Amino acid sequence: MKIVALTGILGYGYSEEALNIAFSEKVDYIGVDAGSTDPGPYYLGSGISFTNRDAVKRDLALALPKALEHKAPFIIGSAGGAGSSEHVNWLKNIIVEIAEEQKLNFKLGTVYTDVTKEYVLEKLNSNKVIDMSSEMPLTKEAVKKSKRIVSQIGISPIIELLDKKADVILCGRACDTAIYASPCIYKGYDMGLAFHMAKIMECGAMCSEPVSAADVMQGYMYKDYFELCPANPARKCKVDRVAAHTLYEQANPYLIFEPDGVCDLTDSKFEQIDDRRVRVSGSVFKETERKTLKLEGVKHSGYRTISPATIFDTRTIEKIDEIIKTVTDFVKENTKDTLSADSYKINFRLSGSKESSLGIIIDVIGDTQETADTVCALTRSRMLHCDYEGRKCSAGNLAFPFSPSDIHAGEVYEFSIFHLVEVDSFDETSKICIEEI
Repeated sequence: MKIVALTGILGYGYSEEALNIAFSEKVDYIGVDAGSTDPGPYYLGSGISFTNRDAVKRDLALALPKALEHKAPFIIGSAGGAGSSEHVNWLKNIIVEIAEEQKLNFKLGTVYTDVTKEYVLEKLNSNKVIDMSSEMPLTKEAVKKSKRIVSQIGISPIIELLDKKADVILCGRACDTAIYASPCIYKGYDMGLAFHMAKIMECGAMCSEPVSAADVMQGYMYKDYFELCPANPARKCKVDRVAAHTLYEQANPYLIFEPDGVCDLTDSKFEQIDDRRVRVSGSVFKETERKTLKLEGVKHSGYRTISPATIFDTRTIEKIDEIIKTVTDFVKENTKDTLSADSYKINFRLSGSKESSLGIIIDVIGDTQETADTVCALTRSRMLHCDYEGRKCSAGNLAFPFSPSDIHAGEVYEFSIFHLVEVDSFDETSKICIEEI
């Protein structure tokens, strides 16, 4: 069975030549991951995609007709970046738009993975929440303050839609591996091999050389092993690169944890079959006794204004800690009658070398955009002209690369929920819809 990974993330692009090569032979399934928590909590909170609409449409418009022609179900995970219903509907509109423009007809299966605050509170009250960090225990207050909450589904809802003969499967927040493991498991292949191949494929051509998340990867599943080969002839799969990507985002080099269980790689074997192809065997899957799904939720925490600058004077750089304290004390004193101390936060983000130049971003988060603007302006102006012992220059301490120097970054969100919950069924957070397009 042949599965194609279109690219690392939908909207990142890929070689059209590589796509044509991949479909020059029979393709059974095609998949693509469309999201991640890597860009942070903002996108879940705002309901906005972190990938560009035109780029996403381009990636889909080339691949969708080929998938339909080959009768290869097209599986898309974590729609719109964060996978909430807003993101799913955003991506669904693009798919429908392409279908209308290219006169395509197909059965669309959609999986919504949002959960309510009431659902999470019930899990909390039933002691079915598992903290992933001791520094972030889940509280009722955190749940109530959450703006959006999604569950990260595994293979079960996707397999259900494959069984219902969906041509395109559009998922909310989903495990990356579920996209590629589901069709293999649905067709009866070994779960250990299925999850291991899925883990390596989910970033597109990242497991090849030259490394790229923006290209097409081909996976071939057999009874006792699988093989990986990039579609683009400019790339090669090598044993060390494939093995290295097995470790990607894994805390344990021998275990890949999934909602359904654990993929044990202790006896996995990697072989170089030819110059561009690697074979993997020996991976074993052990089903879980405790069913869990991950929840991701965000809360609104203010508004941001930033002012990026560079310091080139070495004497100023040497005194930066003293300057930051002087400026912080000055802002606190000058706003004490108009702003409460807990209505804003100032962060000074430093980068570069203290020997030549130092990059600094004045990062202010306020309860309102006006507060953030006020505090950032006051901080920036005071730091620009802050005096210190031994200072010889009477001009500004900072060089600003942009005008205006202060930049609105808008709403700020932070994760309020990043926890596992025990579930009775892997389907209990999924809402499945099927329609003809």
